[in-house]
Amino acid sequence: MTPTAVFSLVGMITMPMWILMIFLPKWKATRFLIDFKIIPLLLSAVYAIYIFIAMQIGGGMDFGSLASVMALFTEENAVLAGWVHYLAFDLLIGMWILDENKKLGIHQLLIAPCLFATFMLGPIGFLLFMIMRTIKQRQS
Repeated sequence: MTPTAVFSLVGMITMPMWILMIFLPKWKATRFLIDFKIIPLLLSAVYAIYIFIAMQIGGGMDFGSLASVMALFTEENAVLAGWVHYLAFDLLIGMWILDENKKLGIHQLLIAPCLFATFMLGPIGFLLFMIMRTIKQRQS
């Protein structure tokens, strides 16, 4: 399978999970996928494959300078691995947000923007949730 096809495939398996988490977070199927981390595990396997391919083609990974990291992102397989890395970890943060919110009880209409922001902008969604979490905990 080409990196372009894998890119499309990982997007197609990630998007429905975000939709479920935002719109049906308490549905039994959604909870099953969250509890067992099904999609992040699949993404992790894809990541392992493409990071291995990238290391075979490009040699070792050098994260010691901005220039060396930029050079890593000139190799198609490394870029794909990086993208899958983002997808997997943003999804894990979204799942963590829902798990944390089971304890907090913040209304889903307030959690949905956190999840959407995590999906689109990663750390900004996490930051937004942490602000809400802090406010909720201070109110308790």
